[in-house]
Parts: sequence; C-alpha cells; structure tokens
Amino acid sequence: MEIKEKKTTGLKREFEIVISNKTIDQLVQNKISELAPKANIPGFRPGKVPHNIIKSRFGKQIFGEVVNESLNDASKKIVDDFKINAATQPKMDVQSLDEGKDIKVNYSVEVMPDFKTPDLTKLKITRQIVKVADKQVDESIERIAKQNSKTEKLKKDRKTKLNDTVVIDFEGKINNEVFEGGTAKGHHLKIGSNSFIPGFEDKLIGKNSGHSFDIDLKFPEDYQAKELAGKKVVFNVIINEIREDVKTEINDDFAKSLGLENLESLRKNVNEQIVNQHSIQSRSKMKREILDLLSNSLDFELPNSLVESEYQSVCMAMKPNEQTVNDQKDKSNDEDMSKSEKDDALTISKRRVRLGLILAEIGRLNNIKVEEKDTQNAMMQELQKYPGREKEILDFFRNNPDAQNQFSGPVFEDKIIDFIIELAEVKEKIVNIEELYKEDKVDIKDELKKEKSKKSKPKISKKK
Repeated sequence: MEIKEKKTTGLKREFEIVISNKTIDQLVQNKISELAPKANIPGFRPGKVPHNIIKSRFGKQIFGEVVNESLNDASKKIVDDFKINAATQPKMDVQSLDEGKDIKVNYSVEVMPDFKTPDLTKLKITRQIVKVADKQVDESIERIAKQNSKTEKLKKDRKTKLNDTVVIDFEGKINNEVFEGGTAKGHHLKIGSNSFIPGFEDKLIGKNSGHSFDIDLKFPEDYQAKELAGKKVVFNVIINEIREDVKTEINDDFAKSLGLENLESLRKNVNEQIVNQHSIQSRSKMKREILDLLSNSLDFELPNSLVESEYQSVCMAMKPNEQTVNDQKDKSNDEDMSKSEKDDALTISKRRVRLGLILAEIGRLNNIKVEEKDTQNAMMQELQKYPGREKEILDFFRNNPDAQNQFSGPVFEDKIIDFIIELAEVKEKIVNIEELYKEDKVDIKDELKKEKSKKSKPKISKKK
C-alpha cells in the first residue's frame, strides 16, 4: 500500500492511495484460504472445495470485501501517520477499481482548525438578580386562586356575560352534515377562555338559560385539523345553565386544598418557584453573554463542509414556510434568496460553527462528557412538557435511539456553559423584572446583529 500526500489547501488535506494488484490478489487468496475449510458447495465434500471453485463462485464478493477492508486500513493509516483530526467524514474518489489492476483512490478530508481557547478565568460576565417582593408573591397566589376558583349556578336569572361559565349542548354541521368532534352535551365553557374557535364564545354573551340558537362561523385557515381548516360551520347551541365564579378565600384552607400545610408554606413555595424562574432566565442571559464573548475572542479558519451544512439549515430557518431540500429535489435552500440574504445566512452560519468548535474544544480539553444519566434527566424534563402523555412520549424515545441522541448536544453545551460560569469572573447585579426579561427573544436577526457588530471590532487570531 502506498499513500502520498497530494496537496494542502487551508483545512483540506488530499492524499492518493495506491494498492497494488499483487497486494489485492494476495489478500483475496488469503480470504479464500480462510473460507475453504468452512465452504459447503453441492458436489463437494464440506471443507474440500477447491480454491478455484470458491473464487469462481464468490470471487467478486471476496474482491469487494478485500477492497473495502484495505481502504478502511488506508484511512486509519492516514489518520495515524499524518495526525489527522477530521472535522467531517473523509471522502474517497475511486480512480481505478478493476480486477487485475492497481487500486487508485483520491482521499480528501477537512481537518479541525488549530486554535487556542481563551483564558476562561478572565471572562467577565454578569448575573442579573431580581429580589422577589411580597407584592409579586401575592399576585402569583391570586392567579393560582383564580385558576382554582369554583363556580356556582346563578341564584337570580340574568343574561350571560364575559367570564361566566355556561353549561351547553352543541352540534356542529358542515354542509348540513355533522362532523367528528363537533358535538357535545353538558359541556362547561368559560366565556372568554378562547378555548373554542374565534367568534364562538362572543356569540354566547347576552343569552338566557334555556336559550337555543345557531352560530354561523368559519374555521381558521390555519386550523390544526386540516380537514376543517377554512370551512364554514353552523353550531346549534343550547344554554342549559349559567354559572359564575365564587371568590376563593386565600387562607390556610385554600393552601391545604393545594396539598400544602398552611398559607405560610404556600407563600414560601410560590416564592421559591419565582426565584427558580428568575434564575433560569438569569442563566439564559449569562449563556448568551458567554457565547458573545467567546465568538468575539477568536477568529480562525472554518471547515467549509461544516459551514455549508449550517448554511443550509439557516436558509431554511429564514424561509420557515417553504419545503425542505429533501422535498425539493435538485434545489438548494438558498434558491430565490437575494444576495444580501445569502450573505446574512453565511455570516450567521460561520458564527454558529465557530462557537460550536470553541465549545467542543473547551469540552475536550477539560474532559467534559455527557453521561447516560445526563440524557436521562433531560428526557425526564422533556416528558414534563406533555402532562398525561408521559408514557406515550417515553415509549417513543425508548423505541427511537436517534430521538434520544438529540438530547446529547444541548446537554453537552449546558455542561460546558456551567463549567465556564464556575471559572469566570461573575459580578452580580440587582435588576427589576422588566430588565431581566428585556430582549428575551433571540432570533436569527439578533445573531446577525451581534456578528456584524463584532466585525467592526479588531479580531485576534489565536493559534497553538
């Protein structure tokens, strides 16, 4: 086997692999010798099949196996001998693959850039802290009380109004035909809850108990049930009963109804929840600050293949209503985008790839790894987003290993961010709620703004 380095351009390395016909032929003969004692071909005694018969029957298959094994060996040898730290999967372009001739293959690979991570102990970040006031706790408890409020039937008849709860029978028809899910009896509906399609609850206002009437509406164009979206519908409604909220007294009994010892323990519990919520938001802002600092601290060459892959993803995110490339054969995700939009997508892609490489290097240098318990914890947190469907979602993850693996990336990133926070110089700053949650939404435009702002500052290229 002969391996020659052809050229080096940026992060791309190219090699020529030549495996002589003599070597391939010898490996084929060795493989036949291994198979002969186990060969079982009609007309021959087991283990007594001549080598030439095995070659005539299985020669092409054996040749293919030998070539694959030899190229895998060559790939490993290139990685070891030339100290290749591959950024992506190597590519092999076969130049010659005929039996009886030398095997010639062009091997190309992009390597990881060489850079030195910044001194994390010198990073200066801010932890925003909001002091929880009694008023905020009171307001939260009042919301809880409202959410858990009970209703009672009207003592004196009157017309329905906003925030009343009505007990109704209804039957919906499209083209005079009843449709699935459009009928119910004894349904409790709070007017103003917006739990029905737009316009339905408004039509319930100003009616008396026992009133029967029709409501003409149209399902929204973006309605989740596609078979109903945009269609006209007529609901026949009967109001059986009108109920109004009963004011909930906030006291020890109310706290006990929620499973707590008394009102004091409820206040303590609510206070802890608010503190935890603010802590999550504060950490989120610290993470963004860290990513900005890391992105601004280094500038180095990026693997084109990684940038291109991220570029396609960013282009799709900029056109969320369009089909993916898989649905648009022979089309690129940046088709129909202006030059300015393409430039913006490329700028964002480079920022994301750069940050990904920096975080991965910090993780490698500090032996930060994702353990099975980490992904399990992340999975459990995900299940909490689907109350009542926990078993269904858990079974899905158990039966789809790839779905489980999606947690590894975010978990790895979070562990690195936590590691950086421990080392960095953190200054606490007391802020109000408005400042803590200001500019909470981070989107592509925000990323682009940050990257363009960075370009106006001098860059430092750091190498090992």
